[in-house]
Amino acid sequence: MNVLILGSGGRENALAWKISQSPLCTKLYIAPGNAGMRTLGENLPISVTDFQAIKTVVIEKKIDFVVVGPEDPLVEGVYDFFKNTPEISNVAVFGPSKEGARLEGSKEYAKEFMMRHHIPTAGYKSFTAENIEHADAFIDSLKAPYVLKADGLAAGKGVLILPTAEDAKREIREMILGQKFGMASTKVVVEEFLSGIELSVFAITDGKNYKLLPTAKDYKRIGEGDTGLNTGGMGAVSPVPFADEAFMKKIEDTIVRPTINGLYADGIVYTGFVFFGLINVEGTPKVIEYNVRMGDPETEAVIPRVESDLLEVLYAATQGNLKETAFKIDQRATVTVVLVSGGYPEAYEKGKVITGLENVDQNSIVFHSGTKISEKGDIETAGGRVLCVTSYDNDFRNALKKSYKNIENIHFEGVYCRKDIGQDLMKY
Repeated sequence: MNVLILGSGGRENALAWKISQSPLCTKLYIAPGNAGMRTLGENLPISVTDFQAIKTVVIEKKIDFVVVGPEDPLVEGVYDFFKNTPEISNVAVFGPSKEGARLEGSKEYAKEFMMRHHIPTAGYKSFTAENIEHADAFIDSLKAPYVLKADGLAAGKGVLILPTAEDAKREIREMILGQKFGMASTKVVVEEFLSGIELSVFAITDGKNYKLLPTAKDYKRIGEGDTGLNTGGMGAVSPVPFADEAFMKKIEDTIVRPTINGLYADGIVYTGFVFFGLINVEGTPKVIEYNVRMGDPETEAVIPRVESDLLEVLYAATQGNLKETAFKIDQRATVTVVLVSGGYPEAYEKGKVITGLENVDQNSIVFHSGTKISEKGDIETAGGRVLCVTSYDNDFRNALKKSYKNIENIHFEGVYCRKDIGQDLMKY
C-alpha cells in the first residue's frame, strides 16, 4: 500500500523508519519530513494542517493509508476532513476524530472525561477571565507547589509548577489576561500537585480493543538534574524499571481499560495512539495528562522495540481488526538522547552544518528531528531539537553508554545534550 506520514520531527522519523521496513509498504511519503527521512521515503513540502494540499497529494499519489504524527492536525480535525470528503473518504486514517483529539486539545475536557469514568487524577478547577476572581481562593485551598495548565495546545510548554501561592496567583493572571500562551491559556486548569516519579504508557486502539506499547520515561527540562526551562524532551528510557508486572496491572485495570471503555461508551470515534502521561504516587498510578499521539522523544525509544510489522498493526486498527493482530515487543532496553541547538528552548540559530553522522556505528540509530538539506547538499540544523541517538542493550545503562559514545562523533556549532538521562532510574 502507499502510505503517507504527516509530520517532520523525530517521532515521525522513527515511525517512517519502522513503517518503511514493512513488506506491506509499496511507497512511503512524508509531509513535510526532514533530512533524515529522505532515505526512507519521499518528502513532500506540505504543512500538516493544510488539509486541501493533503487531499490533493493523497489523490495524486494514490495514498491508501495516512498515519498522523503530531497533535495539531488531529485537534483541527484531519480525521473528520477525510471522512467527510467523498473523494478521499475511503482512505484509512490512523488518528482519532476531532472529538477524540479533545483529550489533548483541552485539559478541562480531559479532566471531565476522567471524572466521568472514575480514572484517578489530581483534583482541579478551571478558570477564565469571567471567574478569575475565584482562582485565589482555590489556590489557597491547595498545598504548595501549584500546577497551572493552559487548557489548549501550547507545544508542550503550557504547564507551570510554581513554589508559592503568590506566584500562582500572579501567573494565572499572566496566562489568562496577559495571554502568556496565546489563545491556549484563555482558560487555565489549576490542579493539586502530585508527588512521585513520572512515566509514559502508550496504547494503540481501534476504539474498542488495544495493544500496549512499551513504557518509557522522558526528560523534559533543559538542565541536568531536571533544572531549567521545559523543553519538548531531552531524552527517554524504555522500559521504565519500576513499572513491574504488578504496577502495570494497576495501570491497565484503573487507567488504560477504563479510558478505552470510556471512549467507546461515550460514542467517541477513536482509532490511534493514546499517550498516558502518568505519575507513580506511592505505588498508585494517576493520570497527569492524555496525548492523542505518540510522545517525542519517547517514540524514538519505544518504536525501535516493536518487533511486529507496525504498518500491519496500525492498519488493522483502522479496520477494527486489532484484537486478532499479533504484537511482539523486543525485550531489550533502549535509550534515546536528544541533541539540541545552543540557546534552546529560548532563542537559537538555525542553519548550522552537521558533521560526523557517517561515524555513528551500528550500535545506534540516529533519528532526525529539526534538520534540512542545504542548497550545497549539507545536512543543517532547522529546529531546536535537532537529532536523537537511540541505542539498544539488555541493560539500559549500557544502552545509555552506547548513545553517549556515538554522540561524541556528531558535531554542529552550539550542540548540547543532557549527560544525566536515566540517572534517576539507576537505583531500580
